[in-house]
Amino acid sequence: MPKSKVRKKADYSINPASRTPVKVKAGPSPVWYVAIMLGFMLAGLLWLLVYYLAAEQISWMSDLNAWNFLIGFGLMVVGLIMTMRWR
Repeated sequence: MPKSKVRKKADYSINPASRTPVKVKAGPSPVWYVAIMLGFMLAGLLWLLVYYLAAEQISWMSDLNAWNFLIGFGLMVVGLIMTMRWR
């Protein structure tokens, strides 16, 4: 049986001389960052809880109607986006 041709594989190694060093900020996030991040998430949760439980007693909150969902979930999303920068 004839032998099949063997393809030569391309060399995908990176030339170390072509790489430029990048400074990376090392170290953990400050305590205030974590506090603010968790504060946003808890504030959004509390906003929705208050809306569901006491919207009839709070006139300005009942006037907002469905905008309360945007405010509550918006606060939680801000907190979740902050988790991407947390170390």
